[in-house]
Amino acid sequence: MRFFSAASCTLTIANTVFAAPSKYGLNRTLRFTDNGTFQLAVFNDLHYGEAENLVWGPQQDVNTTRVTNSVLDNEHPQLVVLNGDLITGENTYKHNSTDYINEIVQPLLERDLLWASTYGNHDSDFNLSRHHILKREQTWPNALTRQDVSTSTSGVSNYWLPVYPSSGNPDTPALLLWFFDPRGGNYYQQTSATTGNSVPQPNWVDQTAVDWFTSTRTHLCSQYGRDVPSLAFVHIPVNAMLAFQQSNNDTGVRPHYEPGINDDDPLAQQGYTEGQGDVTSGSTPVSTYNGEDVPFMQALLDTPNLIAVFSGHDHGDDWCFKWDSQLPGMSLKGNGLDLCFGRHSGYGGYGSWVRGSRQILVTEEMVKGGVVETWVRLETGATSGSVVLNGTYGTDYYPAVPDVQE
Repeated sequence: MRFFSAASCTLTIANTVFAAPSKYGLNRTLRFTDNGTFQLAVFNDLHYGEAENLVWGPQQDVNTTRVTNSVLDNEHPQLVVLNGDLITGENTYKHNSTDYINEIVQPLLERDLLWASTYGNHDSDFNLSRHHILKREQTWPNALTRQDVSTSTSGVSNYWLPVYPSSGNPDTPALLLWFFDPRGGNYYQQTSATTGNSVPQPNWVDQTAVDWFTSTRTHLCSQYGRDVPSLAFVHIPVNAMLAFQQSNNDTGVRPHYEPGINDDDPLAQQGYTEGQGDVTSGSTPVSTYNGEDVPFMQALLDTPNLIAVFSGHDHGDDWCFKWDSQLPGMSLKGNGLDLCFGRHSGYGGYGSWVRGSRQILVTEEMVKGGVVETWVRLETGATSGSVVLNGTYGTDYYPAVPDVQE
């Protein structure tokens, strides 16, 4: 089990404040309930706007909204996370590409739910801008998404949110939520001078975002006098998830110990660039991985009290694993960090697995020990793959998850 430190701050900065701002003057504070619980509903790969000029395209969006409504009729989260690929950017037009945000968030607005987004590779394309998505999101007070890193290479959805305790010190969070932008897709309104094609964007968390993360992490530790337990969200998974999936020493994804569908095998991770072209040189397409996400993975491992990281992107995977070893082909050694996929939530995008949403439940006592309960709520109303991410996860026996497609 990972060791959870009470305080390991190394930098002291007086009067530093890193609080989620409210430009609307409303109370948008995330807080544990009076029962000491905090729940998140994570929707991955919604893919609105696909084939909008064909009959089946808009119907896909109607179906996806049905998924959201079904999940939220069965679950009652304090926060919804839209974890990347909100829109299929390559299928939209410049004049209306961000209008799909209105459709995406309507079920959340109807329930007066707060939400926070990360952006995925399909959220950037010639006619779709991440910055424009953020601007559209922020027209509603329910949106907590913001941009904390503003370099030309950092992406957009890099930020953090505090979750405060149900009682006690109202100024010190009981939990932190980290959000990262792995970029990917194509640059907005850019074409290659030589080919006329769209210009691909790197698909990993940039070094500038990693530097922001490590610096902010230190500042927050200094401000709060301890390393606050945290969860992280990033659309494209890190390479450790592929290394675990591909390991051949009787680890890998075991149906009764890492329950979930495992149909994207091999999965696509940060730095995998097949079909996008070589983003480092602009030359011919490649399908290689060169360790681009190693700095990000190292920063995750170096974060005291980080409990778990949640990703989407690979529609056919929804398992979790405990990274507690040095996996084949990797230089980094895991420290017990849990890495999880969500369920494909949208009818857009590839795959016909039963749609759903990963649920994450923590209590104020659980987070102190680095424990998370998580399951998938399916569109049908059923639950799937319920597990407890604790010190014995990976050795605890669970029912296998049926691989059901529609």
